[in-house]
Amino acid sequence: MSTETTRAHKEIDVERDAKTGRAFTRAVLADLRAMERMLAEGHFEKGVRRIGAEQEMFLTDQAYLPAPGALAMLDKLKDPHFTTELGAFQLEMNAAPQDFTGTGFSALERQMTSLMEKAWKAAGDLGLHAVLVGILPTMRKADLGMENMVPSPRYLALSKAVAALRGGDFEFSIKGLDELIIAHDSVMVEACNSSFQVHLQVDADDFARQYNLAQVLAGPLMSISCNSPLLFGKRLWSETRIALFQQSVDTRSKTQHLRDAAARVTFGTRFVERSITEIFREDIARFRTLVGTDLDEDPMAVLNSGQAPQLKALRLHNGTIYRWNRACYGIIDGKPHLRIENRVMPAGPSVPDEVANAAFWCGLMIEFSQRYEDITRHIDFDHAAGNFYTAAREGYVAPMHWLDGEEVSAPRLVLDRLLPAAEAGLRRQQVDEADIKRYLGIVEARVRSGRTGSRWLTSSLHKMKDHGSAGERQCALVAATIERQKAGRPVSEWEPARLDEAGSPKHTYQRVEQFMTTDLFTVEADDAVDLVANIMSWERVRYILVEDKDHKLVGLISYRAVLRFLAGGGATKDAAVSEVMKPDVMHVTPQTSTLEAISIMRDKRVGCLPVLLDGKLVGVLTEENFLKIARDLLEAQLRQ
Repeated sequence: MSTETTRAHKEIDVERDAKTGRAFTRAVLADLRAMERMLAEGHFEKGVRRIGAEQEMFLTDQAYLPAPGALAMLDKLKDPHFTTELGAFQLEMNAAPQDFTGTGFSALERQMTSLMEKAWKAAGDLGLHAVLVGILPTMRKADLGMENMVPSPRYLALSKAVAALRGGDFEFSIKGLDELIIAHDSVMVEACNSSFQVHLQVDADDFARQYNLAQVLAGPLMSISCNSPLLFGKRLWSETRIALFQQSVDTRSKTQHLRDAAARVTFGTRFVERSITEIFREDIARFRTLVGTDLDEDPMAVLNSGQAPQLKALRLHNGTIYRWNRACYGIIDGKPHLRIENRVMPAGPSVPDEVANAAFWCGLMIEFSQRYEDITRHIDFDHAAGNFYTAAREGYVAPMHWLDGEEVSAPRLVLDRLLPAAEAGLRRQQVDEADIKRYLGIVEARVRSGRTGSRWLTSSLHKMKDHGSAGERQCALVAATIERQKAGRPVSEWEPARLDEAGSPKHTYQRVEQFMTTDLFTVEADDAVDLVANIMSWERVRYILVEDKDHKLVGLISYRAVLRFLAGGGATKDAAVSEVMKPDVMHVTPQTSTLEAISIMRDKRVGCLPVLLDGKLVGVLTEENFLKIARDLLEAQLRQ
């Protein structure tokens, strides 16, 4: 095919995409006009309160590493409550709506527990595990390739559209106790996150007031529900999922960061004044459509026929904008309604904890709507947003800028003010007294013990600090989480994870990244040789890697090479590293199997293997790493 023909085809494709985009935008605007008419004419269901939930989860193999088994799970389950997520190592479970009264919350817990037991059974039959956690502790960057994306045209189109808008790699920078700075080439980093999403149906004419309440309550709710402190082995925010998700689908280009442009994952920019349509208008104005679809609905004609339109275009566009409290439109038994979808909470630590969080939030929504005619008169939007992000960073101990200028810690706010308010709200809804006692008791025990899911994970990790490899500790966290979830106990009653819960050590040594050394001492080629000699002496290391300013490997210096240089009459004064280093160095990747790494070191007779990812130095393997593996495996064998 000639260059001219290829160019012509590309121009046709661009024009076709542009026409599709314009048609979809017109459909979104038509849906919005239909919604405005429905609001004006009072078409929405009123006086009905329902709750619902979406549960996301991770799938792992027997070694507790991410396993792309979603399609096999769906085939095994054959249950419409389950569906795919972005990652092939994820699954979503949708609970049936419940009336927000009586035993609605315990009914929700029973259904979720039953569905999880079904998922655990199906996973076990396939040699997998299913686990509820905000971010899987054993997740690695190498797991986020496009081959692990569910093969859905919508997901592929979404990834392509987001990448095109960004104009380059996805860059992430998150700082907590550790610091993470990485780049990735697709939207798959979003698949690191799993959440527990709660839906609350509200009246259309009261939507703005209710939505503002949800925004104000997001901070305290976040502080007690954190369950995602770890990412790629780094200890970051108490709820790292918030920072990661915001950056993973950020469509702003590098130059746009100089502008006051909103991120696609957002808490919002202001309180809502009058109507749900303010949210949709702002999102349509700020964000381009990412995905389109064939649309065959004339919403005005459907309304004229006396039926409720699906508003497919508006809902699809809304699904590509990730507000932490999302405005939702739905239809039940032919009657349209509005919901607030709370996306704040992570998956886990247990089903009882999740339902307790939902009851706490829903009770507060009811009681605060009675106590405050307009919550925005008592707190500035920036303080509500600040509370949310502070709680995501600091979790349980976060300080809160609360109503009417009060400053209070999250534990005191929850125990002294919010739990009594939630109790009063649940009673207003005539929720069963046993349910109120059970679920608010779970929240209270969690706050009084200070043991959120995030704190359980980090404290367990700390207790294992001097034992096992990083891979072993991370696998033990996942294994312990699964076992405690299956027991159905809330996290306040969980004992710390133990290293032996991951089973045989051989499962934690399958890949190089599970035990490589990542705390590296390196030099550059023009550094002085005597610096190398001193580092080796100070840090008791036998190998020093040589890298350039872009962290690309350029050579290696061994202790023997330094000795030979000195024995041969060389002087370290004025000598450069480039004179002593070995420039051509065998290396592996984090995904290299342990057996392959052992074979390379044995066959090539090398004592050090640098580990490179995308050409850059990320770790190293030496004989000491393998001596530790041998010791652990021998000890496990002898114990057996």
